[in-house]
Amino acid sequence: MATWNSRGLRGSTLEELVNHTNHRYAVEHLALVQKIPTPITPISIDQKTRHITLAYFDQKSTVDYIGVVQGIPLAFDAKECREDTFPLHNIHPHQVSFMEEFERQQGITFLLIYFTNRDLFYYLRFEEMKYFWDRMQRGGRKSFKIDELTEDFFFHSPNRLWIPYLEMVQKDLDIRDEGTPDHGT
Repeated sequence: MATWNSRGLRGSTLEELVNHTNHRYAVEHLALVQKIPTPITPISIDQKTRHITLAYFDQKSTVDYIGVVQGIPLAFDAKECREDTFPLHNIHPHQVSFMEEFERQQGITFLLIYFTNRDLFYYLRFEEMKYFWDRMQRGGRKSFKIDELTEDFFFHSPNRLWIPYLEMVQKDLDIRDEGTPDHGT
């Protein structure tokens, strides 16, 4: 089997967990969230195995997942991080623009970050992400540290089979309803 020499497979464990979680939420009629495939154009295909061995991306992707949670539009990206510092170059300008527009349409966007060194998940609210992004755009840090993040949005997977991110979506909604600004500082 051909091995991709790519950074793209780093998050495959996280992706499997999110996909399993989304299936569970769908079965329980709590949410309908699907993985958005990145459009590619194959250039070379191994005729024996019929696997794509070389391809290029047709266009920039927006986010990894999109769906609806009990009538609320939802879009998010899942990222893995090995260290206690998350590099903002893992988020692309077109993703930030998409998330901003999605939020403008009354949707909820966030990053689901898995800090692998701590076996810890973090729900990075759009407002908090935008704070770090804008700080970088003004010439500040090109990353954020784990200790800059809001304590209430860290969580563990209860059994390593799924990621209960809807609990964090509810916290996010509660903060929005209160009108409380919160940007991790």
